[in-house]
Amino acid sequence: MKKHIVLLITILIICINSSSQELKCNIQVSTSQIEGSNKKVFQTLNTALYEFMNNRSWTSLTFGVNERIECNIIITIQTQLSADEFTGNIQIQSRRPVYNSSYNTVLLNYKDDNFNFRYVEFEPLEFNENLHQSNLCAVLAYYAYIIIGLDFDSFSLLGGTEYFDKADKIVGNAQSSTDIGWKPFEAKSNRNRYWLLKNLIDKRYEPVRTFIYRFHRLGLDLMDSKPIDARAEMAEDLVLLQKVYREKPDAFMHLCKVIYDAKADEFVNIFTESMPDEKTRVYQILNEIDNANSNKYKKIIGQ
Repeated sequence: MKKHIVLLITILIICINSSSQELKCNIQVSTSQIEGSNKKVFQTLNTALYEFMNNRSWTSLTFGVNERIECNIIITIQTQLSADEFTGNIQIQSRRPVYNSSYNTVLLNYKDDNFNFRYVEFEPLEFNENLHQSNLCAVLAYYAYIIIGLDFDSFSLLGGTEYFDKADKIVGNAQSSTDIGWKPFEAKSNRNRYWLLKNLIDKRYEPVRTFIYRFHRLGLDLMDSKPIDARAEMAEDLVLLQKVYREKPDAFMHLCKVIYDAKADEFVNIFTESMPDEKTRVYQILNEIDNANSNKYKKIIGQ
């Protein structure tokens, strides 16, 4: 009897400390721009979205509770077209812990302005990876795979490929739909879901994904034990972004801008502690490849 009790306790401990769910996703639905509508439906939507993102298994892997990927999604509803049709935007942020520290580094900080969806209160949110049925579910599944892919890329070289391929399938399924944000010709400055994904799987952008791995795994994760070497590694990793910038695979280089949006402030915080020569070199690279943030980068050299 005692053996059975011990076995049961062991199984319960394993269940508590492991999970097939990959995401720890905070969801917020903002309706401040919508007047005179039934707000209760949006509370129901918020709960349904939370369960969709957090209770679904997005991979075949087992994640411990502390290994789940932290992310935030804010859906801002700007227009209610009918009782169950809405337009707005969706903001996605994901982060991952840095080894042996309390610091979480941002991997993605992205705003998608091309978002329309239908939602009927209490109707189940169903996602079919082979069909484009619900745009709401398709968009959320797409970003789930982007979040997971970037996280895996930060731990192993090109480790997120499998999940970017899944996102690519969602993009392909959506091409025949009337929903916005999925087609190449819809995008202003190539900024939409189609181009983000196509950049991620484009061989010409592979140095950007190599940067994601090296900067995080060989740089940030070693800051606790070898800060000088780790900072030197991260400074060298910027050359990978410079390579893509100079080769210009396309006119807009959307993926590079996504990296800068996530990392600009972090670059400043890291490299203000560098030696003078390293500061100068880093500033010159960043000022070249991301001139839009040049005022931020001046802080690296004390200006």
